[in-house]
Amino acid sequence: MSEELIKILFLCTGNSCRSQMAEGFVNHLRSDEFRAWSAGVETHGLNPLAVKVMAEVGIDISSHTSKLADQFLDKDLDYVVTVCDHAKESCPMFLGRAKKVHAGFEDPPALAADAKTEEDALVYYRKVRDEIRAFVEAMPDNLNND
Repeated sequence: MSEELIKILFLCTGNSCRSQMAEGFVNHLRSDEFRAWSAGVETHGLNPLAVKVMAEVGIDISSHTSKLADQFLDKDLDYVVTVCDHAKESCPMFLGRAKKVHAGFEDPPALAADAKTEEDALVYYRKVRDEIRAFVEAMPDNLNND
C-alpha cells in the first residue's frame, strides 16, 4: 500500500481556528488518504477554544502553531482549501497543480462575540467544528465540485 497521500492545505485568515480544526480532522480521521496542513494569510496564534472543542472529540491540536501561507508556496499540493471568505480573496498564488477550492465556514470568534460565558461561546465553536468534520468526512468528492 504505497499509494501517495493527497496533500491538502487549509487556509484561513489567521490560522487560529477553522483551518486548524480542518487540519486536525483530516490528519486524525483521514490519514490513510490525506496529509493536511493549515496556514493563514496572517498569523493570530492558536485559539484556545478551538483546542478545547477539538479535545472534546478526541483530537489534540494543542501542539499546532499558527503558520503563514507563504511557508507552503513551494510545497507540491493537490488542493488548497480556503475556509473563509477573506482567505479566498487574499489567497496567495499557489503555482503548480494545486486545485483551489472554497469551503466557507462561519467564524467562531465572531459568532461568539456576544456570548456571556465561555460555555455560551463554545456552542458556536462546536457548531462550526461539526460542520468542518462533515466536510472532511465527505472528502474527496466535495473537493471536485465547481
